[in-house]
Parts: sequence; structure tokens; C-alpha cells
Amino acid sequence: MAYTVADQIIEVLVEAGVQRVYGLVGDSLNPLADAIRRNPDVEWVHVHNEEAAALAAAAEAQLTGRLAVCAGSCGPGNTHLVQGLYDAHRSGAAVLAIASHIPSSQIGTNYFQETHPQHLFLECSAYCELVSRPEQLPRLQRIAMQTALGHRGVGVLVLPGDLGGEQAPNPTGHSDLVVTRATAQPDPERVRALADKINAAGTVTLFVGAGVQNARDEVLELAAKIASPIGHSLGGKEWIQYDNPYDVGMSGLLGYGACYEATHESDLLVLLGTDFPYDTFLPQARTVQVDRDAAHLGRRTRLELGVEGDVGATLREVLPLLEQKTDRRFLDKMLRRHAEALEKVVSAYAVKVEKLRPIHPEYVAALLDEAMTDDAIVTVDTGMCNVWAARYLSPTGRRRIIGSFRHGTMANALPHAIGAAFAEPGRQVVSMSGDGGLTMLLGELLTVAEHNLPIKVVAFNNGSLGMIRLEMMVAGYPSFETDHGVADLAGVARACGIPSVAVDDPAQLGTALRVALQSAGPYLVDVRTDPNALSIPPHISGAQVRGFALAATRTVLEGGVGKMVELARSNLRSIPRP
Repeated sequence: MAYTVADQIIEVLVEAGVQRVYGLVGDSLNPLADAIRRNPDVEWVHVHNEEAAALAAAAEAQLTGRLAVCAGSCGPGNTHLVQGLYDAHRSGAAVLAIASHIPSSQIGTNYFQETHPQHLFLECSAYCELVSRPEQLPRLQRIAMQTALGHRGVGVLVLPGDLGGEQAPNPTGHSDLVVTRATAQPDPERVRALADKINAAGTVTLFVGAGVQNARDEVLELAAKIASPIGHSLGGKEWIQYDNPYDVGMSGLLGYGACYEATHESDLLVLLGTDFPYDTFLPQARTVQVDRDAAHLGRRTRLELGVEGDVGATLREVLPLLEQKTDRRFLDKMLRRHAEALEKVVSAYAVKVEKLRPIHPEYVAALLDEAMTDDAIVTVDTGMCNVWAARYLSPTGRRRIIGSFRHGTMANALPHAIGAAFAEPGRQVVSMSGDGGLTMLLGELLTVAEHNLPIKVVAFNNGSLGMIRLEMMVAGYPSFETDHGVADLAGVARACGIPSVAVDDPAQLGTALRVALQSAGPYLVDVRTDPNALSIPPHISGAQVRGFALAATRTVLEGGVGKMVELARSNLRSIPRP
């Protein structure tokens, strides 16, 4: 049998250490699928929607740091890929997407299922090129792969279906693929200027993101030397929060604790490895920033100084230049505020709620946090599940939390969990799924069952689009078309071949979670949660408070008094005063 272009593509993938390709077979992918069928070193992971394929690949890449691969057939297969590839690209996941195309001779004729993939994927990729001749391979494929790894984003190879079956004209050979990234060293003059800024400031707050992943020790040493509180973004939570004596919580819409106050009341705010997007939560003054990507510098706030460089490398250079700050009054004040905030807000629903119905989602997250292993991988749906994960899941230094934290797509948790289960088969994988997200890609329960993946799905089932509901009310609108009733997700899971249980009694929740987590295969816990348990950020504007009050007034005037009474009862301790 002839050695085809598709055979060559798969050989190059195997050479790069790729073990699987996520996708849904289709006629334009036939040569590629057949090449995988005949190659024992790589597997095809069948999913039920190409969006899930891209999301699964994104999770695998984030967990392993290596290249992950997905594929989509021409036309609709490609358009399904788009959502997941946006998430992968914005999350910094090195993903190669093989986007098949219509037959090369039909391109430009408005042929059946014709799109222009090389245009379609431009915005959600670092590299996207059409293979128009077999002679371009394997060179273009290796460029796509290296670009994805180098930029920590998506590389797209567009392949007309007929080319995959042609004989490969070029030898495959070997080419070294660079997976690890070099450490970006800062400019010495900028380091000196950073030290001068920190030394001159009476009080300093550190606000960190995912860029401190390999710089935890340096960040803690810096905080100790300058008596600084440490706040974090959601992306930084898993790397810095645990065993951190300087922690003052998180800022942003999902935030908690004293982070907002610490960032606004210090003489100097130091941003480390974060591209935190919510500029209204930043003081917009007295700020310096360190990031390995110079494009991030000054993007969210005006800077007194920007330093391009790896966070760890920069801090190792600046620490010897810093003077020891001995006045801890600002740090201690922020730590006290943080403790008070946690007592009053974050712990409000997780204590003494064993008898409250419907079940408070905070209580679910708190019990799940206690029951999971210390090295569990948790995937989190966009929406209210993000809030409960941010506030109630405890990092350990070994746990991972994966979500669509930058693109914010719904339905991400279960596909992310699929990728995590394949990438890390020995670890506990838990999907914190909202009912809105889970029902968007419900077919992926079949994927879990068909591959017998030991994923534990904890479904926060409140029959409501909770985050959208909150956004409406903060903007002054009464909720509309957000509540659609509670679906029997446990029944759906059983129909897919997944053991499940529905829980509406909080006294039974702990047992249900333990049974699920200890089971050998997949399991779904359908928890009937309170749709009125909304989240209020630790700092909101007067306009937002007025909007919430206006929405409440409109709801009452429109006959929804009972609805507002339930809402008030659920949120009495967390709704701020104007």
C-alpha cells in the first residue's frame, strides 16, 4: 500500500509524542482516520461534537504542557471546532487542529459544505495555513506544531480531503520539536528601576496570575521582604493561595476577601504574571507590572513601570536589591479584613446549611472540596460554577483547576474533563457542571460512557442560568428567560449508561459525593441546588447596587413578590448596602 500524505501526517504526530486525536470522523477525514486505524501508536478519540474535541485537546495541552491534537471534517465540522479552539487559544493551550476541506478541485465553486477554513480560524490561532499541494508537507505541519508550542496557542493545518489520500512525495525525516519555553530574562536597568519603585513605596500589594506557576517561592520571598499582602486572579489561585501567610483573596467578578481593598489602598501595586481583564477592579494608578509577554504590559492599566521577563527570573534579580520592610501594619490590617470578609461572606452558606432546601450550591462546593483527593483535576463550567470553585475549592499545590476562564464559553467542563481523563489516567477527575452548560453538549455523556472514563460529574442543577440572571439584575433588568425548570440529569445519565443519583436532601449529599468519588468508573451526581443563591462580588459600584434594587422593584411591581422574598432570604448576608 502506498505511503500517503495522511500516513505522513500521523507519523509526524507520533514522532512529536502525540498519543491521540480527538474528533468526529467524516468523509473528508477518511484518509486521516484510516491512517490512524493502521497506526498502533496513536488512537482516535471519538466525541459527539467537534467543539468537545477542541475543548478536550485544550485541557490535555494545559495539563501536560505538550501538543494536543483535534480534527474536524469540512464545513460544519470546522465550524463546530471554532468555539473550542477559541478557548484553547485564549487559554494558552498548544493545540494542533487538522481542519479538513472540500476536494481541492472544488474550492471556490460554492461546493457542498464549502467554507474557507484558512479564514475561519485566523482569529483563534497563531498559525493557520491551507495545504494546497502534497509537496508542502511535512514542512507546513511542523511549522504549525512548533508555532502552537512556541506561542502557546492553536496551530491550524487546513487539508483538502483528497490530498490526504495522495502519495507522500517527500521523505518524512526527523526534525526536533521544541516543547519547553526558554526563560525570559529581564533587562537589568528595568530590574533596578523596579527595585527603586518598591523601596520607595511605604506599602506594597502583590497581585498575581497564572504567570507565577513556576515562581511561587520567589513571590512568597518577595512578600516576606516587603511585608506585602498577596491577592490573585482566578488563574493564579491554584499556584499561590495554598499555605500562603500573605493571602488576601481574589479580585474581580468572582472575587472574595480583602484583595480589592489591598490593591487600592497600597502605595504601590505590583502585577506579576497576570493579564487580569477587569480594569475597573484595578486602581489605574501607582502600578508596575512584570510579564514575560510584553504585549500584556499596560494593556489593563496605566503603568509607572513595565518589566518584560519571566516572573521567577525577574524576582530572583530584584530581591537582592530590595530593602527589608519592617512595618507590617498595612499587611496585618489587610489580613484582618480578609479574615473578617471570609467569616461574613464566603463561609455564610457553607456553615449550618445541612437542613436548608433547595441545597445551597456553596455547600455542595464545600463538601466536594473536602471529599476530593489532594491531586484531583477539577474542570469548571462557566457561570456560577466558576464562582463556587473560586470561593470554595482549596488549592493544594497538586490539584489542577481547568476552566474557560478567558474565553468564557459555556459547556466546557465535561469536554475538558474528557481531555483530562485521557491525559492523566491515574488521577481523580471531577467535572463541576452547571445544568445550562451540561445540557448544551449533553452528547458528551455518551463519550464518557463509550470510553468508560472515570469522570465524576457533579451537576449543579438549579433549572436556571444563574450568572445571566445576576447580570440582568445588576444592570437593572428583572430576570427574563433564565429559568426553565429542573431537568432529570440523573435519568439522562442512566440512559447513557452512567451510574447516577439525584440529591435534593442536603443531609444525603456528603454520602452521595463520597460514593461517586470512590466508584471505579464514571458517575453523575445530580444536585438540585437553589437558583436564588446568587453571587455578589466583594466590591460593586453604586450604580450596580442601584441596578439590583431597581430589578427587585420591577420584579415586585410585575407580580413577583414571592420570587423576591426567596431571593432576599437566599442572599441576605451577601447583598451589600449602597
